[in-house]
Amino acid sequence: MVIDDPISSATPLFSVIIGAYNDWTALESCLASLARQSGPTFEVIVVDDGSEEPAPEFILRWERSYHLTIARQAHAGVAAARNRGIQISKGSILLFVDADCRLQTDCLSALATTISDSPEHSCFQLRLVGDRSTFVGETEELRLTTLQENLIQADGCIRYLNTAGFAIRRSRVNSEGFAFEPAAIRAEDTLVLANLMQGGELPYFVANSVVQHATSLSLTDYFLKALWSAYHEGRTYDIIASMGVKVRANYRERLSMFSSMWRTCEQKSIQRSACLLLAFRQLMRLMTSFIYRFLHGTVQLSHLDNLLLEDAASRRLSALVLPNRTRVQISDPLGSRYRSKVR
Repeated sequence: MVIDDPISSATPLFSVIIGAYNDWTALESCLASLARQSGPTFEVIVVDDGSEEPAPEFILRWERSYHLTIARQAHAGVAAARNRGIQISKGSILLFVDADCRLQTDCLSALATTISDSPEHSCFQLRLVGDRSTFVGETEELRLTTLQENLIQADGCIRYLNTAGFAIRRSRVNSEGFAFEPAAIRAEDTLVLANLMQGGELPYFVANSVVQHATSLSLTDYFLKALWSAYHEGRTYDIIASMGVKVRANYRERLSMFSSMWRTCEQKSIQRSACLLLAFRQLMRLMTSFIYRFLHGTVQLSHLDNLLLEDAASRRLSALVLPNRTRVQISDPLGSRYRSKVR
């Protein structure tokens, strides 16, 4: 059982942490959805990860609706931004969402109830949906629905972690506030999942706490971003492989998911073209991952890559408090090298 540290009555239950990088328009919709929440107390922490312009006035005006903190840092990546948010947060529950997400009404209330009723769980995955007003949003809805329906476990936990809607008890994070590995440019949330799995834990799925991922990307940009992500996820999956943890779906599971997607299209009146697009997108991602492995298997790794992979075998890169209360910290010299590499 996980027991939270005592907190004062003035401390909010939730600290909602959002990393932002030049996406102020999308962020305003996210902040507006938070203003419609009722029930549990919360604070909102926006970490500006070196945007070209500081937070505009239409973002600052949300300070009148709830306690809003905006912290600005040099561009260092989304993982470093979330770590900064953890460091300055006060809530007993840390909730991570993306700038282009919208919390549906009563999202926080439903999450608070589940957390209160589930003292044996320390991590929680919120249900993610897409914005079906566009074809890309409809495609995203199909992708998210398929993943969540196929990766849910019999005990209510899920073999999936997406920081577009992920909550963790503060008692599960160490005192330094590092929960994400800055060297993981992409798939940093999958690395957190690998650490949880290595410790014998999975996030508990909160089906009635809903977050909408309202991407504004065009179809071309949506596709290109998937390929860019697939390549840069390669290093993160190298780290995970060195830990001996299997998080990726096998080919049988992938075929099962495709069959599930096809059925979902009929059940939810989603265009079959969205299913075919996702299948092609996944095929291209697999090819991009193969290209990464080929290049990094035939080209000598940099000094940082070797250091990272050797060190990963002997320590968990995420500084989460493990079930046995072992505290793992990222050393300052190594951390500075990570930050330099990310830049």
